[in-house]
Amino acid sequence: MQKKPSTPKTLRYGAGVLATLQVFASFPIAAYAQNAGAAKDNSTKTHTPIKHVIVIIGENRTFDHIFATYKPKQGETIDNLLSKHIINADGTPGVNYSYATQYSAEDMHRDKYENSPQQKSFYQTLPVPLAGGPSVPYVSTVAEAEAVENGLAPDYYKYLTMGGTGLKAQTPDTRILNYNNLPPGPFQLTPGIPYDAYAGSPVHRYYQMAQELDCNVDYATRKNPSGCKADLFPYVEVTVGAGTNGLSQPKPFTNETTGEGSLSMGFYNVQQGDAPYLTSLANNYSMSDNYHQAILGGTGANHIALGTGDAIWFSNGNGVAVRPPHNTAMGALDEVENPNPRPHTDNWYTQDGYGSGTATGGGSYSNCSDSDAPGVKAMLTYLGTLPYEVNPKCDAGHYYLLNNYNPGYYGNGKNAFTDTAKGSTVFTIPPSSVRNIGDALLEKNVSWKYYGDQYNKYLADPYYNDPTNAYCNICNFFQYSTSIMTNAAVRTAHLQDTVNLYQDIQSGNLPAVSFVKPSGFVDGHPSSSKLDLFEGFVKKIVDGVQANPELWKDTAIMVTVDEGGGYYDSGYVQPVDFFGDGTRIPLIVVSPYTKAGHISHQYNDHVSILKFIEANWGLDPITKRSRDNLPNPVQYRSNPYVPVNGPAIGDLMDLFDFHPGAAQDDTVNDQDFN
Repeated sequence: MQKKPSTPKTLRYGAGVLATLQVFASFPIAAYAQNAGAAKDNSTKTHTPIKHVIVIIGENRTFDHIFATYKPKQGETIDNLLSKHIINADGTPGVNYSYATQYSAEDMHRDKYENSPQQKSFYQTLPVPLAGGPSVPYVSTVAEAEAVENGLAPDYYKYLTMGGTGLKAQTPDTRILNYNNLPPGPFQLTPGIPYDAYAGSPVHRYYQMAQELDCNVDYATRKNPSGCKADLFPYVEVTVGAGTNGLSQPKPFTNETTGEGSLSMGFYNVQQGDAPYLTSLANNYSMSDNYHQAILGGTGANHIALGTGDAIWFSNGNGVAVRPPHNTAMGALDEVENPNPRPHTDNWYTQDGYGSGTATGGGSYSNCSDSDAPGVKAMLTYLGTLPYEVNPKCDAGHYYLLNNYNPGYYGNGKNAFTDTAKGSTVFTIPPSSVRNIGDALLEKNVSWKYYGDQYNKYLADPYYNDPTNAYCNICNFFQYSTSIMTNAAVRTAHLQDTVNLYQDIQSGNLPAVSFVKPSGFVDGHPSSSKLDLFEGFVKKIVDGVQANPELWKDTAIMVTVDEGGGYYDSGYVQPVDFFGDGTRIPLIVVSPYTKAGHISHQYNDHVSILKFIEANWGLDPITKRSRDNLPNPVQYRSNPYVPVNGPAIGDLMDLFDFHPGAAQDDTVNDQDFN
């Protein structure tokens, strides 16, 4: 589950912020929001037969992490570890295993962040992967599981009662076969770690992910023009991990200090029965092997990109950009990223993290318009060397959120940034004026909802005092938005619990566009959840839609995750601006208008979902600077993964077949994946 820091808001404000902060009771709301639904409903006026889109967003898995050994149907091709012969079908190293070799960096005592260190040496064996997740399951009986979570297909509740690690967190994961002598590349997690078992979570923060990818045009080839080698994953894990929070490096410092080891290199094997339900969906519907997380960062930033097509920035709460708290003294509150290593350390960032639970650390903003800002020069220099022009999209004086901070509003519309009550947190971004997909749909009178699992519980418990409250506040991109959250009619009509989702599916009253977020129990996030629980969440929704023929006949269910969670992936990465893209992640489209087993190679990221919605319902791009303004990719026949006209992202239309008579009548049966 997502961690919710709890720091008193009285420690919030830096000297420059308090002077400019304007606390306000409401924000000017467009007329469409004041009288939502009064105009003619345009929900069924679409350019394709799709009248309902359901977007299900899980957590933290790369494409190779799940589908490393997936073998496509005859006539289809795929880009994964198996097709590249990096591994064999049994998960052992293949003839091209060296393509995925991981390195450590040797240039000690440097004082500037390097996204691509120059002095490297390959690992003879990987650092030992460390355990993560609960030693024993969260609940012990199916009845207890049903009491804390309602978002699973019936046969999946038992999985909440099993899968404990039996190990102390952040110690060697002795379940992994040959755990202390692993070759220097990807390794199979199963059967050592059973598929139905908790496992650790790799680092997934902006500057760490950029470093893991090791992007350098000196490494560029025709197939990989961005020059991203993806060869520093364990190195970043063991040198800085999930962040320093402005603290000095612990002593002694070893490969186990950050609590991860080489977790990032683990993968599942679908040919040996892992991820059975997701595999069945890929076999029976369509899947992309070139879909990417939009931001080189974590959960919050990627959900924001999915809702806005952009990044959001620190403001005075009324649409004016200001600098966030920035006290550079060690151990003080400093919310500005500084990935420059501390003196006499190898890659121990000066300021980075989500906050340690007190008013210290917590860097998550960067002013990427300032080439002298820590970390920024390295990234801008790299972007400037690419063979195509990249607009960084960094407005002057704007400090952009790169990772996870709590949203500016509670679910009831109360300003969370100015809240000083016990249980509030300093690590909250002010209310955002950045336009979002909800604004665009409301303007055109197209129906939509965001369904958050356990949202009702969260409304009653916004400070997370109840340990069973696993609603993900940082995932709801509308909770950052003033235009949505300060209008009670819009807020209550469009932000709802998944209890309402299941009712709307059964009754056939589903809106045109639905965003669905599972709770932390079942979102598939490593350590706090499991992939089979996410499968159970997806299955309940798919089964429900298919049980309503009138709804199923014109619905597309898009199944993805927010970001790769720091796991290794071998796919091409296309930089499109300062913020991303990042690694490939899974995307499966379940619809009667998909071709069974089809694999799309068109380059896409999260904003491609916005482009599909806009193309289907005739909407303009969200703003003039949002990423949905990018063109659709033009592809080489010999290498369809790299857009000729980059930066470019697709609109997902090639995952469908809208020719007359193309709609499928079949559904996935239990025997397809048991």
